Amino acid sequence: MRIGLDIMGSDHGPAVVVHAAVMAARDLPQGVRMVLIGNNEAIAAALAQHGADAAGFDIVSSEDDITMHDSATKALQSKPRSSISLGFHLLKEGKLDAFASTGNTGAMMVGSVFSVKPIPGVIRPCIPSVVPKENGSYGILLDVGANADCKPDVLVQFGLLGSLLAEHVYHIANPKVGLLNIGEEEKKGNAVTQATYGLMKESNQFNFIGNVEGRDLFNDKADVIVCDGFTGNIVLKAVEAFHDLLQQRGVHEPFFDRFDYENYGGLPVLGVNGNVIIGHGISNEATIKNMVLFTHEVVQSKLNDRIRDAFQ
Repeated sequence: MRIGLDIMGSDHGPAVVVHAAVMAARDLPQGVRMVLIGNNEAIAAALAQHGADAAGFDIVSSEDDITMHDSATKALQSKPRSSISLGFHLLKEGKLDAFASTGNTGAMMVGSVFSVKPIPGVIRPCIPSVVPKENGSYGILLDVGANADCKPDVLVQFGLLGSLLAEHVYHIANPKVGLLNIGEEEKKGNAVTQATYGLMKESNQFNFIGNVEGRDLFNDKADVIVCDGFTGNIVLKAVEAFHDLLQQRGVHEPFFDRFDYENYGGLPVLGVNGNVIIGHGISNEATIKNMVLFTHEVVQSKLNDRIRDAFQ
């Protein structure tokens, strides 16, 4: 297995990502090779700083790397030697089993859709997020930003994608899929959610349990909660802000500590022909290490093969 890691995407600079790679390499099983994509000199210096043998990694040199300020739609074409462009090229060519980055999220989505491309049958790939539950488990919320406007058939596909992720990566048996709405009744919501409810109710591809409300995010009513990316991003940012506010006020209740994105590091782009993992740009070494270990789990789960089978 070969996992590509974008060294140049972190807000904290390449040394942090290299350190995370060294930490992750200690925990990865034999047979997993990490491919570090970035500035040669920066990688070599960081490896030496942490006493790591450069021979334990494959290094791919990048140039003119994509920043957070670059246009997502233009950057991949205008910067073909950037770390993100090279990562997607290697993934598309089958030289990587997965590509993980904490870099420009828009560029990562553009690369996912236009480089490795959606799995046939998938209308729109999406980005999930994990949500901690009161019972100690985690649920999945999707989409959280890739698709601001969604038609009912797209939301139904999100239900299937989220169900497959929950079952095969998070090992939730027969995951319960709910549609985020302003009430539990079938006729609640706007025209899109009402139409989506009808389609989900007819589907036999996942375990649809009906509408769920915002107050159900953290209980065990649903394992997977489906919404458009506009709504999901607002929910996600509100939850993250609540966590940060509690931290600032010195509240360390264990349940709220589980809102910290450092626990999971990154999440996959669902529905594309390759394992693409996106993390936060502000991630520290421990978070990026967790992202790499999670990337290994996603590859091991054969999630993309299972999605491809479901959409055939």
